[in-house]
Amino acid sequence: MRRTISTGTPWEGLAGYARAVRVGQAVYVSGTTASDATGAVQHVGDAAGQARYILDKIAAALTGLDATLDDVVRTRIYVRNIADWEAVARVHGAYFGSIRPANTLVRAELVSPEHLVEIEADALIGGAG
Repeated sequence: MRRTISTGTPWEGLAGYARAVRVGQAVYVSGTTASDATGAVQHVGDAAGQARYILDKIAAALTGLDATLDDVVRTRIYVRNIADWEAVARVHGAYFGSIRPANTLVRAELVSPEHLVEIEADALIGGAG
């Protein structure tokens, strides 16, 4: 059984993707930016603020598919400016310090100059124990 959840950002319909997809016990969360449902970028100029906004958005998507951050087994973080890596990593650590998913953080050109961070997550429901 396949279930999806949308956050209503303009790009989901334009590009034909879901915020998150659940198949069986696996949940895959698309690359998520600090954009609200209208597409407006949140926390402009603040990479750590964007990371918090994104992880809260990811947590909500997981909840909509009966998962939690505790089920996350892998994250991928993309930062526009490599100088922001530590601030973003610290936010990731605040959310995942006790969960400890596999993680990758790389510098990448993102969709707009205001987007400083993009994060993906994979979860396995019941995979924590």
